[in-house]
Amino acid sequence: MAVPKKPNLDSVTTINDDGSRYFLHPADVRGAWVASRRLVGVFLIGIYILLPWIPINDNPAVFLDVENRMFHLFGLTLVPQDLWVMFFAVSGLGFALFFGTSLLGRIWCGWACPYTVFLDHVFRRIERWIEGDAPARRALDKASWTASKIFKRVLKHGIYFIISAVIAHVFLSYFVSLRRLYDLMRESPLQHATAFGIVLFLTLTLWFCFGYFREQFCIIMCPYGRLQGALTDDDTVNVGYDEKRGEPRGAKGKAKGDCIDCQRCVQVCPTGIDIRNGLQLECIGCTACIDACDDIMTKVGRPKGLIRYDSFNGFAGKARRFLRPRIYAYCALAALGLGALVLVASNKARPFNATVSRVGGAGFYSDAASVRNIYKVRVMNKRNQEATVTIRLGKNCPPGYELSGAEQTFTVGVLDELSRTCVVVAPMNAYIGVSDIILEIHANPGDVTLEKTVRFLGPNPQSLASPKP
Repeated sequence: MAVPKKPNLDSVTTINDDGSRYFLHPADVRGAWVASRRLVGVFLIGIYILLPWIPINDNPAVFLDVENRMFHLFGLTLVPQDLWVMFFAVSGLGFALFFGTSLLGRIWCGWACPYTVFLDHVFRRIERWIEGDAPARRALDKASWTASKIFKRVLKHGIYFIISAVIAHVFLSYFVSLRRLYDLMRESPLQHATAFGIVLFLTLTLWFCFGYFREQFCIIMCPYGRLQGALTDDDTVNVGYDEKRGEPRGAKGKAKGDCIDCQRCVQVCPTGIDIRNGLQLECIGCTACIDACDDIMTKVGRPKGLIRYDSFNGFAGKARRFLRPRIYAYCALAALGLGALVLVASNKARPFNATVSRVGGAGFYSDAASVRNIYKVRVMNKRNQEATVTIRLGKNCPPGYELSGAEQTFTVGVLDELSRTCVVVAPMNAYIGVSDIILEIHANPGDVTLEKTVRFLGPNPQSLASPKP
């Protein structure tokens, strides 16, 4: 029987002494933590699959319509001019991730990272179902290419390829919608070479990563593990080993500490580390070692928790501080970014946008009868249906002021914009001087009214009232 490689701190376990790849086969484990992770994983996979199916305002909940430059996010419709608001989303989510890492370590990697979710809860489950437990898989690696081995490998990678294709197609549906995706799938790939090429590339990439590259992505390519050292401190809660309780380790009946050196925590680790060597870059916080160790402790009649979630200070027997300056800072920055996103999105991400500007030339025109200001109103329709627009004066406008040139109703096409020139006229007997007035731009469908405040310019009313010499 093949013996697993013993981890060390000099190099990653997945690299042999000659520089070749050492393939890991983590053992299966059961327990409360792994079961909880699996439920979270199934929930997240369900969200990924269902979001394109959930309609909000006649569009999928998440629909990044690149072709028409429309981005629909949970009822909000953004056009390229609105994408600057995504700065607040990225910054808010980024600091929220920093907050979570500072408080609970790499909880994102172990519980919510899409790569980990699919690898642990889908692809590795299929591998165990087809090829058996960890010793059986290591034996199969070393076995000659018999008909049984060929059948198992072809079956496994065939299912891997199909699932990768499904994930890639769902991903494409976020950009073309499910209805359009179904139409594309019914037609020749040559008619939609770009979409077909994207799906094929994603399928092959996912198949390679989940079937071969696996934990190497987390160890080599993902930068998050390298950021961990800058985001955590001695009070950050991580998966760790209680050295004070476990050492000195040894075989059952001979060890003075609780650790019987069974290597079970090493066997179940998906990145091949020994958690007893301390917190390491490769650790993704998957909690498999916690359940594995708790199971052994139960069998040998010792308390659980030799490997557990705790901070360095907690393992050292010192006081734990959950709330500390960096937690406050990251929480405040995350709240600032996400709060600004909500505020800006509620004001800017409407199905219609409108701008009002003064036309070039003189600021106003006047004669003995009236004072006139000319404005240019630009209306942008961000919906996938025509909009009927009406421009009118707001209620704050002084009595007697009139709107000419754009008071009639006009239509703005789908995803189109239209400009109209309107003239606000103040009769001399109603003119009150320079003031702020409101132009109301009302659009249907949706019954949306946008109010734009503009400055109405004109001569000094006192000069108009002064008698001429």
